[in-house]
Amino acid sequence: MDTTLDPRILVIIRQALDEDIGNGDVTSNSIVPADAQMAGQIIAKQAGVIAGLDVAQVAYDLFDTRVSFQARVEEGEAVENRQVAAVVSGLARSLLTVERTALNFLGRMSGIATLTRRFVEAVSGTQAIILDTRKTSPGLRLVDKLAVTRGGGGNHRIGLYDMILIKDNHIDFAGSLSEAVHRARAAQTGLEIEVEARTLADVAEALDCGIERILLDNMSLAMMAEAVRLSAGRARLEASGNVNLDTVRRIAETGVDYISIGALTHSAPVLDLSFDYLR
Repeated sequence: MDTTLDPRILVIIRQALDEDIGNGDVTSNSIVPADAQMAGQIIAKQAGVIAGLDVAQVAYDLFDTRVSFQARVEEGEAVENRQVAAVVSGLARSLLTVERTALNFLGRMSGIATLTRRFVEAVSGTQAIILDTRKTSPGLRLVDKLAVTRGGGGNHRIGLYDMILIKDNHIDFAGSLSEAVHRARAAQTGLEIEVEARTLADVAEALDCGIERILLDNMSLAMMAEAVRLSAGRARLEASGNVNLDTVRRIAETGVDYISIGALTHSAPVLDLSFDYLR
């Protein structure tokens, strides 16, 4: 088993297997002799970026350690239509039982990695780093965010616990951006503080507060460029809101440091993969 995966991802894989298998694969167990051997290959049915080979391998391994999983491409590698991604062999029942769980992870992660790679390539040559958000499928956040890194992107905060992100509702509740920052600092969490700015006045106020990371929420290109000028390197700036492949290059060229994109995880099409019988 690949022990480099986050232990929390192993829990996710176990839950997925339990969800699908339940008390057993009644179809395979009815048709396939218990000692029958089989080999099959996982094939990409469209071009894309492969991600999650290790997750798929662990899915097989958690069910049956005797299954052989041999990757035919590297993690994060671009593949063509009909290219073989992996060859799997072992007890036929084990291969057939785990097939869908393995493909679900591999297809979802590859789809996210493929979309991420497109955004990363779109901003090539700029300083902008493509980031994900918390807009992930419930229960699959660590898997989704791992896929983003396999596609060449970066992770924003994992959850509500590892960064303070003061958003519009927090500011409105506190009464002002400065007051929200004051309260966050008074909590003494030791965590990085990022502030969402809706206007250039918000950017200026955040800079006056000594904030070193500012999220530019749904700003125009002109406003983002002005925010970069105002900051003059004092804060790292993150563009967010309505980013797509048609606009991301122009956003990057304003000089922002990060571009966060919810679509990487909430709208990435699953990469079409299949498991084909060999013998």
